[in-house]
Formats: sequence, C-alpha cells, structure tokens
Amino acid sequence: MKFSEAVKPISYLKTHASEVVRDVVENQKTLIITHNGEAKVILQDVKVYEKTQESIALLKILALSGREIKKGNYKTLDKSFKNVRKRINDFKQGQLEVQS
Repeated sequence: MKFSEAVKPISYLKTHASEVVRDVVENQKTLIITHNGEAKVILQDVKVYEKTQESIALLKILALSGREIKKGNYKTLDKSFKNVRKRINDFKQGQLEVQS
C-alpha cells in the first residue's frame, strides 16, 4: 500500500463518502483520514480489519508460547501423545467421563 495514495483529508471524505466507502470495500483498501493536516482515523474494509485482528491474535499466541517454552512450561510430544492415548483407552473402557 502506498501511503501517498491512501491519505485523504476529511473534507474529501465528507464530499465523496459513498464513493470512498465503495472503493475501500471493493479494493480492500485502507485509507488514512486527516483533519487539519494531521492523521486522525483509519478507514478500512471490515474483512481486512478482521484478518488483521486474527493475525495479531496468532502473534500473541506465538509470543505467549515462546515465553512458556523459555520458562520450561511444556510437555514433550511423546508425553502429550501418551496422555492422549491413555485418555482414549480410559474413555473406551468407561473409566473416563466426557468433559464439557
């Protein structure tokens, strides 16, 4: 995205609102709206916004996972699979109730 093409004054938005919204949605654009020469708000297609939020959530999960690994708070893959197999066997034998 070229920021030089994505910056519009609020007066432009006021006079071309429906055209701007249509363009943002159809082309999944993000616009920076200025007021008195200062960037004030972002106008963004909702689908682009949702993708951005999902990406941020995944990055947070990765960061938290990295911290837990550094602290030593994790199970080995072998131990995890062993626990899963045990739970499956216990369930098959009726020794484990389904958790909701």
